[in-house]
Amino acid sequence: MRIIVAAVGRLKAGPETELAERYRKRAAQTGRALGLRDVGIIEIRESRADAAAKRMLEESIALANIIPAGAGVALLDSTGDNLDSASLAAQIAKFRSLDRPAFVFVIGGADGLAASLRAQAALRISFGAATWPHQLVRVMLLEQIYRATTILTGHPYHRA
Repeated sequence: MRIIVAAVGRLKAGPETELAERYRKRAAQTGRALGLRDVGIIEIRESRADAAAKRMLEESIALANIIPAGAGVALLDSTGDNLDSASLAAQIAKFRSLDRPAFVFVIGGADGLAASLRAQAALRISFGAATWPHQLVRVMLLEQIYRATTILTGHPYHRA
């Protein structure tokens, strides 16, 4: 199984990008022991449409087009569940045990995600009530994916 972080927008060179890449590499390395083939990031261009609804639809279509058939889908959503790290690890283990080709974490754009894409989600995750910049959300998500792989492999990084 692959883990994919699909995000609207591109990170520019800088400390957030470096930190995101560090956690992505760590997750990929630790995940090999779990049979994870890869932890990857796919960036979708932000729509340039004038209307928010059209931007949301265009971005959602682009995101939907990169989700492999049969993949598990988790949306980062302010109204989602506030999972602890062990629960996220359990969700990853669940999708791995179902022999899914991928588990895709979707980070939408500023205008949100279309209902059609939201309907595909098996899981909605929130990082709390605060509004976070997309760059930090990506870093936090990749750290949690890394933490989940360490929990599942029994690595001491996670201490509850």
